[in-house]
Amino acid sequence: MGLLSFITGLPLAPVRGVISLGKVVQEQVESELYDPASVRRELEAAEEARAAGEITAEEEARIQQAALDRMTGDREAPGAGKE
Repeated sequence: MGLLSFITGLPLAPVRGVISLGKVVQEQVESELYDPASVRRELEAAEEARAAGEITAEEEARIQQAALDRMTGDREAPGAGKE
């Protein structure tokens, strides 16, 4: 039965490969998004942009709040908008 399953499963191998690749990419993106070092860099960049006058205080506050929400676990499902 193993040989028959292997032969009939061959056409689906590319699909399985794409699915597993998607899972790896998702894990990598999430690890970078919620990494404390990347959040710190984002906050520092916002602070520097504010000091240089590139963004307003409101924009800096919005960036800070988004970063803090990510770090405190206030995560939304992708594509789920606030209504």
